[in-house]
Amino acid sequence: MKSRKGLLLLAIVLFGGLFFAFKSISYGGKGIPVSQRQGLLIQVGRLLEEQHYSPKTINDDFSRLVFKKYLEELDGDKSIFLQADINSLKKYETTIDDEIHGTAVIEFTPAVNVIYEKRNNELMGLYKDLLAKPFDFTTDENVVLDGEKLSYPATEAERKERWRKKMKFFTLERYVELQDQREKNKGSKDFVVKADSSLEREARELVLKVVTKNFERIKSAYTEDDRFNLFVNTITNLMDPHTDYFPPVEKRAFDEKMSGEFYGIGAQLGKDDYGIKIATIITGGAAWKSGQVVVNDIIIKVGEGDAPPVDVTAFDTPDAVKIIRGNKGTVVKLTLKKQDGSIKVVSLVRELVQTDQGFARSVIIQQGNDKIGYIILPDFYSNFENENGHHCSVDVAKELVKLKAEHVNGIVMDIRTNGGGSLYEVVKMVGLFIKSGPIVQVKERSGKVDQTTWRDNDESVLYDGPLAVLVNEGSASASEIFAGAIQDYKRGIIIGSSSTYGKGTVQRQIPFGSRNDFSSMRTDMGAMTLTFQKFYRVSGSSNQLKGIIPDIILPDPYEYYKGREKDNPDALPWDEIPKANYQTWQNNTAFDAVVKKENDKIRNNPSLKLLQDNLLWLSKKSEQPYDLNIDKYRQNQKQRIATNNQNDSLLKIKKEMKVETMEVDKDKYFNNPDQTKNEYYKAWLSLLKNDMYVDESTKVLSDLVHTTPAQMVLNKGK
Repeated sequence: MKSRKGLLLLAIVLFGGLFFAFKSISYGGKGIPVSQRQGLLIQVGRLLEEQHYSPKTINDDFSRLVFKKYLEELDGDKSIFLQADINSLKKYETTIDDEIHGTAVIEFTPAVNVIYEKRNNELMGLYKDLLAKPFDFTTDENVVLDGEKLSYPATEAERKERWRKKMKFFTLERYVELQDQREKNKGSKDFVVKADSSLEREARELVLKVVTKNFERIKSAYTEDDRFNLFVNTITNLMDPHTDYFPPVEKRAFDEKMSGEFYGIGAQLGKDDYGIKIATIITGGAAWKSGQVVVNDIIIKVGEGDAPPVDVTAFDTPDAVKIIRGNKGTVVKLTLKKQDGSIKVVSLVRELVQTDQGFARSVIIQQGNDKIGYIILPDFYSNFENENGHHCSVDVAKELVKLKAEHVNGIVMDIRTNGGGSLYEVVKMVGLFIKSGPIVQVKERSGKVDQTTWRDNDESVLYDGPLAVLVNEGSASASEIFAGAIQDYKRGIIIGSSSTYGKGTVQRQIPFGSRNDFSSMRTDMGAMTLTFQKFYRVSGSSNQLKGIIPDIILPDPYEYYKGREKDNPDALPWDEIPKANYQTWQNNTAFDAVVKKENDKIRNNPSLKLLQDNLLWLSKKSEQPYDLNIDKYRQNQKQRIATNNQNDSLLKIKKEMKVETMEVDKDKYFNNPDQTKNEYYKAWLSLLKNDMYVDESTKVLSDLVHTTPAQMVLNKGK
């Protein structure tokens, strides 16, 4: 997960006079003519060395890292290149830094291209031969598809064996699906029952078709330019995960994502060796609303309404997007392979993502005799072009005023899967709950720390009652600043997964090229997001890597998915700076007792312990080799499906929460003139009633209400 979304808004505001036009450079070091690619590479190198917050020295050691990572990016499961190919490229292992500095012409990527194209041409004949003969699924063997656990094949025979197992696994998956369909449809009118031998042949034919499309895509669509862009991103990402290069087309796509309006499922797709993946989920879109689609899900098939689904395993991303997108209101069915290996079909209604569905909204949840206000904030949004547009601190303030008028006993702020947003807005929002004081500290690459800029200078407090903040591993950037400040000030109780995402860096956008549009920062050579600062809590601790550790930790379905900042080996380290001068909230005498009581309850809850054990089991299972014996494969699938079903049951609360909308919101939620919004809000309210994490948060607040001295719950406000 790359959570740079929110702070990019800040980066645009902070962007100053850094603009590099290639026309200003005609020659590199030693008088070597500079091509457009060389010019881009030189500018990227200069920016990284001169402007990055914590740059690695671009030398021979850095060159070796680029060499290794780029080849792994091209050949993720190490089934294309031979070890001899890697050895033949070794002469460039320590010259890539010279190419970046402009003291040597670009030779590494052209040399890789020649070998890459040659090997792919060879493999086009190899996989066809392998799929021409039946597979024996009674043999006891397995396959490893994780390239990190493999070395490059030493011989062509070893590579052929690797491909044999890979083709056998793909065929086995489809063969089992076909057998299951046969059993399900036996006895149905006009259904033809086929023998196993026919189904096995049909499975091989399906795999042949998919793999052929993949190789055709590589040959026709995965161009030398694409591979060079990957090379540049390999260089930038070695500095840190959030320093990225965006070619013009990707820059436009990224800008469209930032606008928050898309036709289709509301997700951006990516492509790797395993197929089309969900790369980013757009807040408010169909995928986000479903709650069943997560980042890194692999899209296996796409179905249009009741039509037979199309296998997109080897589709190019633009081609997959074409069939996933469609007319507003039509149904698209995605067959998804989850990270634990299970298969799930999700039906989504295509729509134009409406911005206001990503704005703050609230309801009241009845917990016993207590009324608990609930506010969900999907993003720390801000309209920089329109003062009268939506700004999250203003919208949250309005929700707080509405809830206070209903005399709620406490409030839950839900910022789960909130990837961040405007730093200015998060400062203003923390100020709604505390008296004046610093909210976050910022450190420059020079080491200078700013403790004064990002602070709340307003002594008033809009809401001073019991507060809980709900987070998960997808809460990042501005979300972590908000949760960290609330925790450091002891203003509220943080509840959620073992930690938030762990992004403590900020980026600015820098465009490249000679033709540019400063309003959109789009140019003929794309742009780079450059990490140039780090954030720190007022306590002095960095959000980087560690994120925010909640006061109360609950088992989370995605706890063991390797998607946090700490899971990236190139992430910047955690550190700390001196504590800022701030005064903690005084009315918090019951916090420690309530937190201890809740954590003890969770620790002794057998259902939550079982859920935790199941999640760990699924995580370990997904890292093991895949069985190619059909009986073992079926047994593993059966265990995975049973465990996932059990988890779904454990995550359900025994009794639905009583969720009430306020009178002023009834038309918005139930009588919205936009039918899509109307259906969305109804679906959201239905899901909310069964949300275990919200239920636990309201119980914690209810407990806090009855443990806290009376003066704390008067909820007077200021």
